[in-house]
Amino acid sequence: MTSPANQPDSPVFQGHSLDFSVAAGACEERLLAEGESAVVDLACQVLEEEAEAILAIRNRLSIEFEDAVEMLAQCNGKVVVTGMGKSGHIACKIAATLASTGTPAFFVHPAELRHGDFGMMDEKDVVIALSGSGETQEITMVLDPIKRLGLKLIAMTGNLSSTLARFADIVLDVGVEREACPLNLAPTSSTTAALAMGDALAIVLMSLKGFQKEDFARSHPGGNLGKMLITVQDVMRSGIQVPTVGVSTDYGTVLKEIDEKKLGFTTVLDGEGRLRGIITDGDLRRGLIRHGAEFFNKDAEELMTRTPKTISPDCLAVAALKLMEKHSISALLILDEQSRPVGIIDLKDLLKAGII
Repeated sequence: MTSPANQPDSPVFQGHSLDFSVAAGACEERLLAEGESAVVDLACQVLEEEAEAILAIRNRLSIEFEDAVEMLAQCNGKVVVTGMGKSGHIACKIAATLASTGTPAFFVHPAELRHGDFGMMDEKDVVIALSGSGETQEITMVLDPIKRLGLKLIAMTGNLSSTLARFADIVLDVGVEREACPLNLAPTSSTTAALAMGDALAIVLMSLKGFQKEDFARSHPGGNLGKMLITVQDVMRSGIQVPTVGVSTDYGTVLKEIDEKKLGFTTVLDGEGRLRGIITDGDLRRGLIRHGAEFFNKDAEELMTRTPKTISPDCLAVAALKLMEKHSISALLILDEQSRPVGIIDLKDLLKAGII
């Protein structure tokens, strides 16, 4: 994104021709000769120069950034991000970050805009256009149509006197002193700076909108992020699927409830529906061995275990899995604030949801 004027006064750039193969070969020979330390040193230099580029645009943040945030926050349509070449790749990522953090956005290639994709847009939309020079032909050729449609335009450029900057309603300065590329040609520091500016816009908007992890989960239903944000309530079974008996229920009815619900246990509730305990098929087997035939005469309160493991519905499903693993159990009861069972979750539910 740097302009030719920013190229260094190096012998490599002097004269009318530039032999890139010679320059590349010399660089390769130097790195091979100097060994691993030279490779690491060059990598460190790249990272330092890109970090400095980000710090430089941070120091230039001003009212224009605030205006851009306000314009995007008040947008009642979509945010359309566009750019050409490496700037286009950065624009794609900015659009994706905006969309996943609560600001509807998508990327459109500037050449495609001139061949029908303006039909995706209306006057409620805001356009963010990226161009380091601000003179990229594919970008400058869509500026008149953008204005004719009455669209607001935010420019991200390193050239504040460019055509793009003149057309824009708001200009965000993402210019850099030089690229991290030794030849000062490959967009590196400039694309890093533009990407960081896009992230800053997205995260500030996310905070202003009160975007929470539940919202993030809704926009990330797949992949590891989605799995990490699924709650117990999202995957639990509820209603008649939860086995229940009362405290005075007899042995035979307890056994029938466990058998019919096919979960290997039943809850034991008091008269107000609060959890008193749990009876597993293991409890029945062990009790029968210990007490013999008189065990058949006991009621649910005498048969139950009084401290079952439970979890609340708003906890993350991964937390439920960790609790099961910690206590070597295959199911958990989900209780509301009044200690009433509202659902159950077992390993099969977690497997189906992709948590396991």
